[in-house]
Parts: sequence; structure tokens; C-alpha cells
Amino acid sequence: MAEMNMLHAINEALVIAMEADDKMLVFGEDVGHFGGVFRATSGLQDKFGKSRCFNTPLTEQGIAGFANGLASNGMTPVAEIQFADYIFPAFDQIVNETAKFRYRSGNEFDVGGVTFRTPYGGGIAGGHYHSQSPEAYFTGTPGLKVVIPRNAAQAKGLLLASIRDPNPVIFFEPKRLYRASVGEVPEGDYEIELGKAEVIREGSDITLLAWGAQMEVIEQAADLAKKEGISCEVIDLRTLAPWDIDTVAASVKKTGRLLVSHEAPLTGGFAGEIAATIQQECFLYLESPISRVCGLDTPYPLIHEKEYMPDALKNFEAIKASIKF
Repeated sequence: MAEMNMLHAINEALVIAMEADDKMLVFGEDVGHFGGVFRATSGLQDKFGKSRCFNTPLTEQGIAGFANGLASNGMTPVAEIQFADYIFPAFDQIVNETAKFRYRSGNEFDVGGVTFRTPYGGGIAGGHYHSQSPEAYFTGTPGLKVVIPRNAAQAKGLLLASIRDPNPVIFFEPKRLYRASVGEVPEGDYEIELGKAEVIREGSDITLLAWGAQMEVIEQAADLAKKEGISCEVIDLRTLAPWDIDTVAASVKKTGRLLVSHEAPLTGGFAGEIAATIQQECFLYLESPISRVCGLDTPYPLIHEKEYMPDALKNFEAIKASIKF
């Protein structure tokens, strides 16, 4: 084990994957000698050369299209979209080409080797063009996997699994935790299975579900609830597509209550899909309506960021309301 932050863990995962696979390329805006805006790719160009780690023009659609072309020819492209807010110009390539390439060729061709890395979420005073959480836009697209880690150790294992998965993966990295999340990370090569949620705290009264940076928030809310005698089961979803229905449903059948929290706006957020599925799976076990504590249905506000964020206190109040229902 070695202590490192999330950026270091991601960088180490990229190094390990590139050493093991000489067909792997890393590219994006400023990822070469500059190491990217957050320095996640620092040192890769020096270690592997400009032919395997290089800058692209400032065109997200071009980055995604180039990644599709490389992957269709047997390469392992890991493309960085500098901010998740700027993934929208690449949306057509990702949802209409990346996700459907294998299907429309009748499994004759695929781009399963492609991974898109992108920092997402708020909490850094980035304003409305550097703070969005667009994960739900991609969960409704068959053919894509969507993965979000909560800390450094998870980031390393999940990223290695994503790069090696035979399906296209969008790997959202919580930028607020890049340097804030420091912890013990296993040394060497390891993978964390995609599609599996993790119960990180067992409880009996209510299930709390989140992913990415929001995990820290619901753990804080669970601590506040504990002082009130409320026992919270805390689950990190980790993979949103495909998501682990069985683990969440088993927890809700035990606790009888569910709260889902994410930074993205409430309307159309992935919490809605979870709530619909869990009420179908667990209807006769529910003791109260499923709660959603999410961002506001507004553009991400710079000056009102604290009011926008679904923080620990908002989650704590929702927990109490669910228990008292």
C-alpha cells in the first residue's frame, strides 16, 4: 500500500496500463508535455514518447471520432475530455457511433477498447461551464458503460478495469477530489469489477446511495443521523451503467427506506431511474417514499454554489423526514 491522492492514482493506473499494452494511446487537449489541466497525465509523454501520449486540437468531436477510428482498428485509446461540460460537442460521436458500432456491424467490428476520461462535478468555484454532472445523459444509451470512483484506491482499480473492459467506457472523475482525496492505494496492478456496487457501511433504518464526490457527503449525513439514533446503510454505486440493482434492492428490503443523492439536477437525474426500479423491486418492503436529494433545476450557479450543492445537512434533513414518515 502507498499513500497518494486521486490524481496520482489515476496517473499510476495509466502508466500500468500503457506498460502492459503497447497499443494503448493517451490523448486530449494539453495532455502531452503539459500533463493536462489537472496534471493527471504528467510524465506519460516523457516515459512513452509523443507517439503514445500527445495533444489534440481543441475539438471534442474530433477527439471522440479519432478515438473511435483507433479503437475500430484494434488500438486501445484513452481519450481525455478536459472538462465533462465540454463533452457535449462529442455527444453525437459517443452516443451514435461509439455506443452503436458493434451493434450496427452485427458484431463484425467494435470500438470496445475506447475509454473516455473526464473530470466532472462542482465544488471548486468553477461556475456553470466547469461544474456540471452530465452522467445521466449517457446512462440512457445502450452500449456504453459509465463509471465514477469515490476515492484514490477506487479510481485506480476502476480505471484499470475500464481500460481493459471490452466495451466503451466513460470514466467520470470527481475533480473536487483530485487532490482532496488522499488515502492508502494498493501498489501494482489490480482491477475493481465494473457493474458492482459496494456497501461501505451497514445499517438497519435507511439505505443511502450515491457515487463519486457525493459519497463523502452522504457519509457525513450518516454520521449526523447516527447521533440521532438512526442507523444508515451506505452504498457506493460506482458503476451507473450497468448499475447493480441486486445489491441496492437487497439493502432496501432490509432497511425499508432509500435516499439517493447526486450533484446533477433533480429532473432527469439518474436518481429517478433508481427510484423507479427500486419501487418496482421493493414496493411491499418500503416504509416511506424514496427520497432524492440532488442539485437544483438551474444552470450551475457560481455565487450560489453552496446553496446548489446537495450537502450533508440537506441529506440529513431528508433522512429524518423519511424515518418520521
